[in-house]
Amino acid sequence: MSTNLNVAIIQSNLVWENPVQNRINFGDKIENINHAVDVIVLPEMFTTGFTMNASVVAESMQGETVSWMKNLAAKKNAAITGSVVIKENNNYYNRLLFAKPNGDIEYYNKRHTFTLAGEHKIYTAGQKQKVIEYKGWKLATLICYDLRFPVWARNTQDYDVILYVANWPKRRVAAWDALLKARAIENMSYCIGVNRVGLDANNYDYSGHSAVYDVLGEKITSLPVEKEGIEIVEITKNHIEKNRKHLGFLNDKDSFNLIM
Repeated sequence: MSTNLNVAIIQSNLVWENPVQNRINFGDKIENINHAVDVIVLPEMFTTGFTMNASVVAESMQGETVSWMKNLAAKKNAAITGSVVIKENNNYYNRLLFAKPNGDIEYYNKRHTFTLAGEHKIYTAGQKQKVIEYKGWKLATLICYDLRFPVWARNTQDYDVILYVANWPKRRVAAWDALLKARAIENMSYCIGVNRVGLDANNYDYSGHSAVYDVLGEKITSLPVEKEGIEIVEITKNHIEKNRKHLGFLNDKDSFNLIM
């Protein structure tokens, strides 16, 4: 169990529908992280960009990207997470993968598919929340559009961190900033959001704004916008426990059942 967790967030451009080149690019970035880290976070659909051409780029859970993540996680002795396009049982999923150094891999399927882009027509929506336990920490994992739905993210499982990976366009980035901060405050957890930069094949522009917020909603990272970058931040159990004990806001939360 670790009282502190060092998290590396990687804000990067993506090569459209080119898993091989994106793995090379991210491999280089990860290899060049010299600081000891526990978790490395990549964007949504980090091997392809936010594509609806699932049949062209989809991989299996025995595919190249899963193997690459497992091998690199073992080599760096750090968990690696980000979402990719996965085909399983004739369904396509926007799936967040969490590869641990010991070779274990856990995953979360995006619950809220982005109807504005027609994602719901291509990808099967997930039906289960996922909180991953790692080094004594509990991390709630979500993807992009999930950020707009606070009930799905509500801290009913006593998690420590809520994590979003995204391809969130520049034109709506004010919402991204506001909602990441809100999720941290209302759930009294660290909130990590990792977004891409650059222009995709559909001419959508992404400006990054990747960030980590503490349980009081204070931004504790300073990645530049519009640019690639890597930032390492240390998060601490003491910060969570001290503020939850002092303020007690989660004790007053509403009880509810999700109807799927």
